[in-house]
Amino acid sequence: MMRRPAGRALTTVAVASLLLDALLLAYGGVAWHRSGLLAGAGACTALAVVVVLVWRRYRRVLVDIAAARREMRDEVRSIRDLLEQNRLRD
Repeated sequence: MMRRPAGRALTTVAVASLLLDALLLAYGGVAWHRSGLLAGAGACTALAVVVVLVWRRYRRVLVDIAAARREMRDEVRSIRDLLEQNRLRD
């Protein structure tokens, strides 16, 4: 069973709240004929998109870091094996 990362839930809540704010601001802007509220709705929508894009980039960086750690671990193992072989010969 694979667990989902905790950051995913936090990102989902952040995006959901931003989109709800955008929806409510847009509704208020249309109902009360206020362009400032519509601008706020647009800003909340843009921020929700930014949050998703940054989160996706963050996940890719984490995958890259995990791959680099695996490579480094394998390299350290090979160096240890080489050192042990040289100790046995001496």
